[in-house]
Amino acid sequence: MALDEETFRSLIDTVRRFVRERLIPLERQVDETDHMPAEVIDEMKDLGLFGLSIPEAYGGLGLTMSEEVMVAQELGYTSPAFRTTFGTNVGIGSQGILIDGTEEQKQRYLPKLATGEIIGSFALTEPDVGSDAASVKCRAERDGETFVINGTKRFITNAPSAGLFTLMARTGSVEDRGRGVTAFLVEADTPGIELGPTEKKMGLKGAHCCDVVFNGARVHESQIIGGREGQGFKTAMKVLDRGRLHMSSVATGMAKRLIDESVGYARERQQFGQAIADFQLIQAMIADSQTEYLAGKALVEATAARFDAGERVSTDASCCKLFTTEAVGRIADRAVQIHGGSGYITDYAVERFYRDVRLLRLYEGTSQIQQLVIARGVLAAAEENG
Repeated sequence: MALDEETFRSLIDTVRRFVRERLIPLERQVDETDHMPAEVIDEMKDLGLFGLSIPEAYGGLGLTMSEEVMVAQELGYTSPAFRTTFGTNVGIGSQGILIDGTEEQKQRYLPKLATGEIIGSFALTEPDVGSDAASVKCRAERDGETFVINGTKRFITNAPSAGLFTLMARTGSVEDRGRGVTAFLVEADTPGIELGPTEKKMGLKGAHCCDVVFNGARVHESQIIGGREGQGFKTAMKVLDRGRLHMSSVATGMAKRLIDESVGYARERQQFGQAIADFQLIQAMIADSQTEYLAGKALVEATAARFDAGERVSTDASCCKLFTTEAVGRIADRAVQIHGGSGYITDYAVERFYRDVRLLRLYEGTSQIQQLVIARGVLAAAEENG
């Protein structure tokens, strides 16, 4: 249910001020220390950012997809590590429960996810399982009314601070592929769970991930999302459209920031007796970046509107993810080029953003996975239409 226009506009203005006045000044500190200040997390909770997509009935803001993409664009204007702090609560950490969970599961977890009392984490990727999500090997063996879980999950975002894991584990045979995968809600203090060392990453400093090792962790059958075995892969697929639109919006916000940084630098930087903004080759890079930014923004917002109208947008959501994340990579490259040698120095935001944007083409489905989804969707539609 959409917020009334005045309330939503107030939310956007508040988020914009928070990003510019509070978060941007902290970007360099967070990057250098790889630490997110606790007081900033508390402020995010107070703003309701952990519950953007969770319905008001469960304590969230209950934004529509169109509203969420506008907020995500504002949040993309700063380091993506800030958004990652609550991103899993907005995405798979809550949406799997919301879409397929039982009412008891919704009542138990969604209010705490909405306030940030619990940090959600999505445990899918494994040492040998990435893009081929149907090949999960982490095993959950039934023992009466419980399941005993063994296996390792890799690169799990927010795992070091998580209170709840949405775990994809195999309850069927390997030959069952996705049909043999079940989604469990596993509380982080469950005996038999160990966390690996925090990964040292190229970018996204301040947002942490690590291995999560399940060694005989025992979970009651009531913790299966929706109470049905073999539905985990389907649950994951159901939340992808919203997640990909959200990430596309973040990429769009980052593109806007990179363009603003480039324009600001080009107007100030003097070469050959004039501002480099006067040089046509610099102008060409700015023009290409602005064009890609506006194209991505329009595509995301149009797809979000169709999502809210109840249309099937899986192919278009993948188009959004592919276009915007690839585009922001090119825009970041041009931004560094416009800054020249300064763009390679940590004093400038474009150096950090150059490292940060690289991840966008990998998670929530790599660019290559998006290409496959798009091609299959187009071909299926052509066959359906004769």
